[in-house]
Amino acid sequence: MPNRRHFLTSAAAAGAGLAMPAARGREGAPIKYLQIGTAHAHASKITVYRDSPEWEVVGVVEPDEERRRAAETSATYRGLPFLSLEQGLNISGLKAVGIETEVRDLLIHAERAIDAGCHVHLDKPAGESLAHYRRILDKADRAGLTVQMGYMYRFNPAVQFLRECLAKGWLGEIFEVHTVMSKVVPAGGPRRELAAYPGGTMFELGCHIIDLTVAVLGKPDRIHAHPRRVVTDAGDNLVDNMLAVFEYPKATATVRSTAVEVEGGARRHFVACGTEGTCHIEPLDRPRVRLALSRDREGYRKGYQEIPFEPPYQRYVGDAADLAAIIRGEKTHAWNSAHDLAVQEAVLLASALDPAAFPAPPSPAPL
Repeated sequence: MPNRRHFLTSAAAAGAGLAMPAARGREGAPIKYLQIGTAHAHASKITVYRDSPEWEVVGVVEPDEERRRAAETSATYRGLPFLSLEQGLNISGLKAVGIETEVRDLLIHAERAIDAGCHVHLDKPAGESLAHYRRILDKADRAGLTVQMGYMYRFNPAVQFLRECLAKGWLGEIFEVHTVMSKVVPAGGPRRELAAYPGGTMFELGCHIIDLTVAVLGKPDRIHAHPRRVVTDAGDNLVDNMLAVFEYPKATATVRSTAVEVEGGARRHFVACGTEGTCHIEPLDRPRVRLALSRDREGYRKGYQEIPFEPPYQRYVGDAADLAAIIRGEKTHAWNSAHDLAVQEAVLLASALDPAAFPAPPSPAPL
């Protein structure tokens, strides 16, 4: 069987294209990174940047005093300076800003970081206003800056293996995608936090697999959302059982996301079926592939075979390395603004939301 390292290397290079202008600063120096916010569920990814020799975490911005006090005493942020937004964005040589606020504030701070001339790692989903997100991406494109979305499976080795299969035509024409992203969200605070946004579990959880679906099949012609509620207790408004059907000229995709599936993480999966083969990734967080091929392909045999990926996948390590390579001018971003806009529109429609219902706010005043 071919060495898995081959697939990781070639897939990571996919879409590299022409190099961007080289990042300014001393060659080989760590890239300065600021994090804005500690409220996002994935804000602890700052440890990936702290552990990487490619990055220098120069500080954290947390305007909420209670959250700041909690962060200052946690191991995740211990020893880092806590700064005002103005102080942080004016750090000399700052190159990249990670936006890890509550979802409602993500786009506000992403736009400020772009206006300050910084590349951005923007956690998911990309807010509620498609118009605001489009404005940010337009600004970034005009300035030659990258907005990297925090969809956590892009650098999953099994997903990169799927990208390699697609690039080589091993699966033929894709006619079906089926994917699930579920878990149990405990009653009380966790469910209330998700219910603060009207898109339910599809908005907060399903967005990760919508990103993969659009990467495989492109922008859908139509999306049909089927939101349901399992838990209907008084005071609990979370839409916790969601299905969306994506229509394409020759393909359909079903995307499911729930907050009530026992051991849902173990059944998170992504399946792409084509006329020449099927790639079934399950589970997504400790990836394993079942690959079916119509004929032998470069050491993989006709029929079904199982491909494990060891050691266990660590989220965001690949994202951090990729963003560093982009900033250094070694490659361009493989997920461009057109893809990310298509994903965000699909997230809203799959969540039974109208993208036109959320206008863009006025542009922020200079700090």
